[in-house]
Amino acid sequence: MQFRPVRAPGMHDVARLAGVSHMTVSRVLNNHPSVAESTRAKVQAAIDELGYRRNVAARTLVTRRSDTIGVITSGSSLYGPSTTLIAVERAAREAGYFVSVASLESIETSAVTGAIGHFVDQGVDGIVAIAPEAGPAHLAEPFRAQVPVVLVAAGAEPAAGVRIASVDQELGARLATRHLVELGHTRIGHVAGPDPWFDATARVRGWRRELKESRLRPGPVVAGDWTAEGGAAAARVMIRKGLPSALFVANDLMALGVIRALHDAGLSVPQDVSVVGFDDAPGSAYFVPGLTTVRQDLEALGAQCIEMLLDALGGAPADRPPIEPELVIRESTARL
Repeated sequence: MQFRPVRAPGMHDVARLAGVSHMTVSRVLNNHPSVAESTRAKVQAAIDELGYRRNVAARTLVTRRSDTIGVITSGSSLYGPSTTLIAVERAAREAGYFVSVASLESIETSAVTGAIGHFVDQGVDGIVAIAPEAGPAHLAEPFRAQVPVVLVAAGAEPAAGVRIASVDQELGARLATRHLVELGHTRIGHVAGPDPWFDATARVRGWRRELKESRLRPGPVVAGDWTAEGGAAAARVMIRKGLPSALFVANDLMALGVIRALHDAGLSVPQDVSVVGFDDAPGSAYFVPGLTTVRQDLEALGAQCIEMLLDALGGAPADRPPIEPELVIRESTARL
């Protein structure tokens, strides 16, 4: 006897079991607000009992929408990029979209072009690219595509069809530097992030501009690599060359390394050197001393990415101002 597979349950089966119309089931699946909670519960119970799953491929043929968003990322495990990826995925899910992620070893033009082509072939409705390492030579041009694209990269210039989402990194650096100036520090150094990261470049720019407006000369600047080890190495260089009274460090992890190197050299924070970090990463309040830092709202950044894509899909203006960061003052800074 020939084996005949059992047909997978469809929306009509769900409607029949729940005692509602096919349209009502569709509204429940699409989170339509007009459905009564009691009806929604009956439909959900029928879905669970039947084991119904939406046929996304068939729905895509009808609506020409896949309800899927592609995300391009470098796969960085650093706090900023990894937290942004999680925030984008969460915001997409809350908006009713699935996420397909392409993790690239480097944000090079050929790799980006290949990932975008793959996503377009999949029929994604839009693309979010988290590209903090992309250098100024890349800008947004390689991210142009046949679907709306939102590029997370502070300081990048938009290209046709590419919107820029970001936290205002330059403002954050200025807030950190201004705080040190207001405490009476006149020689303020900077432990920078590595080139060619957009965030590192913007934070250096903010530090310099705030000092210029305060009529102060920039203190020493040493580039790190975002790690605690890199921060410690940068601090040791500054100790040899002449340590300023205050340091703005481009991320919290490097600030941890800076504080350790200063401790090893017999120096105290903030008695000998005031230190400000950037990120307000988990645990920064528990440094010894608690770290003064710049908090960037990465949850809001993820939501902004999805909102900009939805605006673009709906034909609305998609540009949004950068998200403003916030200075969090703790015990690692003191008046000179």
